[in-house]
Amino acid sequence: MSHEQIIDRVFGLYERFGASDYIGEPVSQIEHMSQAAERAMAEGFDDEVVLAAFFHDIGHLCAEGAENMGGYGVVSHERLGADYLREAGFSERMARLVEYHVQAKRYLTLKEPGYYERLSEASRRTLAYQGGVMTAAEAQAFEQDPLCTVSLRMRQWDELAKETAVPLIDLQLLRRKAFGVLSGQVC
Repeated sequence: MSHEQIIDRVFGLYERFGASDYIGEPVSQIEHMSQAAERAMAEGFDDEVVLAAFFHDIGHLCAEGAENMGGYGVVSHERLGADYLREAGFSERMARLVEYHVQAKRYLTLKEPGYYERLSEASRRTLAYQGGVMTAAEAQAFEQDPLCTVSLRMRQWDELAKETAVPLIDLQLLRRKAFGVLSGQVC
């Protein structure tokens, strides 16, 4: 499959399902993903991180028929999304960032006082399906991962990417970034 075909397939998920409600939040899937990617770009992160921010919840879109988290999306969406991106040919780094956005929530719930209380109702409800609050041992292991810091940043973008009436990012720009990443021309 060519890079163009891969990009068409991946972005096709957003064309088909992007207008769907972002489970329990005041924005659509595409609005949520767009805002997360814009935050990554605004902070000057590289294309893989920007795309990981955009794709972080792709597991909700690519896993038709998967087990549901009590009406709040797909169980293991972070792993399913990461696996989908790996199979499509995206980098391991990008796939792990997608996978780690849930680990970051579990970590912050343990480490940051008041974090749980600041989570949206949907994020609180899904935490139990996602393994709950991290243990101290899990947190220590997560802290050793080279992607820990950017994963925590991504989690913050995820939490903030729920604003209404924010214009969508230029999807053609993201498609060009995806082409560059797939062809090894990461910026």
